[in-house]
Amino acid sequence: MIASIFSKSKPINFIIVFFITVLAFFMARKNLIINDFSVGFIFKQLGMFLLCCLTILVINFIIYKNNLTNKNNYDILLFSLFLLLFYQTTNNTYILLSNFFVLLGLRRLISLHTQKSIKKKLFDAAFWFGIATLFYFWSGLFFILTIISLLLYTDNNIRHWIIPFVGYLTVFIIAISVWLITNRDVTFSFNLKDFISFDFSIYNTTNYLIGTTFALSFGIWASIFYVQNIKKKKKSLRVSFKIVMLAAVIAFFVIILSPLKTGSEFLFAFAPLAIIITNYLQTIQENWFKEVFLSMLFVVPFLLLLL
Repeated sequence: MIASIFSKSKPINFIIVFFITVLAFFMARKNLIINDFSVGFIFKQLGMFLLCCLTILVINFIIYKNNLTNKNNYDILLFSLFLLLFYQTTNNTYILLSNFFVLLGLRRLISLHTQKSIKKKLFDAAFWFGIATLFYFWSGLFFILTIISLLLYTDNNIRHWIIPFVGYLTVFIIAISVWLITNRDVTFSFNLKDFISFDFSIYNTTNYLIGTTFALSFGIWASIFYVQNIKKKKKSLRVSFKIVMLAAVIAFFVIILSPLKTGSEFLFAFAPLAIIITNYLQTIQENWFKEVFLSMLFVVPFLLLLL
C-alpha cells in the first residue's frame, strides 16, 4: 500500500512527508521545558523547521531535474523517515545549514551531465561547498567531489581544474574580509584533537544501535544493486549517479571524523541514501516484496519512538 501511494508524484505524498517531518522535529524537542520558550526561540525553531522543509523540496528538485529516479516520491519519503529515525538531526542549526549548502553544491555537480555552463557550475559547486564548510568544518570534504567529477568526465581543460579552487577560496576571502571589517578575531589555532573524534560512546544506546544498523544494512544492500545498475543508465547520466554514490561515501567519513558526536552528523548521508534506496526499490519486480521492504523502512522509525 505504501509503495503504491508513493509510486507516483502526488500532493498527498508531500502532506504525509510534511507530517513525518513535523513529528521528527517535535520529538527532538520533547524534553524542552516551558521556561525555554521565548519569542526569539520560537522564531529560531520556526526557521529551522522551514529549513528542513526547504531541504526536502531541494532534494526533490535535484532528483526531478536530473532524472535520478523515476517519477515517484520514494526519495522524499525516505528522507523524512531518516529524519524521524535520527530526529536529533533537526536540532543542530549549523549542520542543517551546512547540509543545505552541500545539496546546492551537489545540484550543480550532478547537472554537469548537460555539458552546459561548465565553468559556472564548477565555480558554484565549490562556492556552495565553501559556505557549507563555514558552518560545519568536515562538510568541506564534499569539495573533493568537484575534483572527482572532473576526473570522471576526463576533463583536460586546465581552466576547469583551477575554477573549483577559485570558487572555494572566494568564500574564505569574503569571510575573512567580513571578520576583519567587523573587528572579529581571525587568528586560528589549529588543534587536530578539536577537529577529529573517534569517541562513538554516544551511539551506544538502543535507539542509535538499532537505527544505525537498520540504515546501514538497508543502505549497503541497496548500494550493491545501485552500483550494478549504473551501467544500465544513459551514458550521459552515469557520472551523475556515481557522484551520488561518492557523496554517500564522503558523508560516511564526515560521520566518522565528526568532533562532536550528537547524531546530527548523520544528516549528510540522508539525501544520497534516499536516492540510492529509491533506485533499488525501482528495480524490485515483485510488488509484495517492494511493499514489505518499504513498510519496514516506514514502520521501524515509528517503533523506535516507543523505546
